[in-house]
Amino acid sequence: MQSLATTPEHYLLDLPEERKVAMQTLRNTILENLPKGFTEKMAYGMIGYAVPHSIYPDGYHCDPKIPLPFISIASQKNFVALYHMGIYADKSLLDWFVAEYPKHCKTKLDMGKSCIRFKKMDDIPFKLIAKLVQKITVDDWISMYESVIKR
Repeated sequence: MQSLATTPEHYLLDLPEERKVAMQTLRNTILENLPKGFTEKMAYGMIGYAVPHSIYPDGYHCDPKIPLPFISIASQKNFVALYHMGIYADKSLLDWFVAEYPKHCKTKLDMGKSCIRFKKMDDIPFKLIAKLVQKITVDDWISMYESVIKR
């Protein structure tokens, strides 16, 4: 479900009541732990965190007009999703996350390549997400992107 919201604040206001607190907490967790240099903006109908053109002028290889994406969050039809491109690009980070997840959650990890899905709002492991967000700096992400994804 892509939102037509033009700001993160508008996106959150448009959410169903049962999702607002979880999504706001998820956003706050990311903003409080995101390394310096990433910026927040709407992208692809989701709240996104990216490397701005002022730091990485090449932008995203799929569309260079778009800043280099890193993390996105969205309220989808049946779940809240956290999209973390670093997990997709770095197997050691993925392995760390998969090993840590059961220490923070009783539910089974529901995940795709970069998408972590949460069907129950009470099951979102905000402390683990805070640690995950802190793990990759802007410079780390650019290097990883150029060596793994941009090829």
